[in-house]
Amino acid sequence: MAKTDYTYAVARIRFKETNLLSDSELEGLLSAKDAKEVVRVLKDKGWGDSSKDESYEQLISSEENKLWQFLSEIVPDKSVYAFLLVENDFHNLKVAVKAVTRDQKCDGMLLYNAVTKPELIVDAVSKREYDRLPDYLCGVCQDAMSTLLQTSDGQLCDIIIDKACLEYIYQLKKEADSDIVRLYCEQLVASSDIKIAVRCAKTKKSLDFIKRALAECDTLNVEKLALCASHGYDEIIEYLRETDYKSACDALESSLSAFEKWCDDRMTDVLRPQKWEPFSVGPVIGYIVAKLSEIKAVRMILSAKLNDLDSDVIRERLRKSYV
Repeated sequence: MAKTDYTYAVARIRFKETNLLSDSELEGLLSAKDAKEVVRVLKDKGWGDSSKDESYEQLISSEENKLWQFLSEIVPDKSVYAFLLVENDFHNLKVAVKAVTRDQKCDGMLLYNAVTKPELIVDAVSKREYDRLPDYLCGVCQDAMSTLLQTSDGQLCDIIIDKACLEYIYQLKKEADSDIVRLYCEQLVASSDIKIAVRCAKTKKSLDFIKRALAECDTLNVEKLALCASHGYDEIIEYLRETDYKSACDALESSLSAFEKWCDDRMTDVLRPQKWEPFSVGPVIGYIVAKLSEIKAVRMILSAKLNDLDSDVIRERLRKSYV
């Protein structure tokens, strides 16, 4: 897009930012007496469809749909923010491959805010017409299908698709012109590698398994990370103290959820200065990530209210607000 186009998009974003939930407003939702009160407050803030009675999931889906619809209006070129949507493509591929090989329906499992239409993925997989898929899905689809059919190993199928997703995001990073896109993609791949390594260490996976699961990135030596993971959780922490992620070690020693919060908060801190770059894509990307983080926070709060979870536990997991 031209700079003038970004100027218009950023002007629209500026208004939308005023409706993002602040830290104090998120705290207010967490302090609400029940889920109904949370929904009432959100409706007052413009969430969901005011003309309909919506379930909690419908409320959240509606807000997600409004986000992507708004972006399609201000940034018609979807490739600008495709790196934020491709994970949903790989999720849909995973759903399609497992459904087709098990003769099941995909109903309710597909994500529709994606780069490639979910219906196309399902139809191509069911008809074995893999060449109808975009290049970034075609090869991994064939690999995942043959692996699942030959081994019936659903976990191995997941690893193949998840790694292909991370590898594609890393490729998008290398092709990106924007610093903020490169930063986001690197952070996503690296943090995903750390989560994978931690899970593998805790379930005592073999070195070969771990190497097969991890994807290349620039801020981690994945060979060393894999070796450390094969030796145990403490070895991962020791290695990370030598990397750009040393400040995450305390969070990792607490829990994987605390580390995920650390990742999101770090991204928020990095993106916030982009709000003041009106001629770049930065404010657009910053708003998207902020809104998705807000939706994640609301989902956690609603889940806590519906399941009578301790508010203090959820409070520890809430991400920093972008505003």
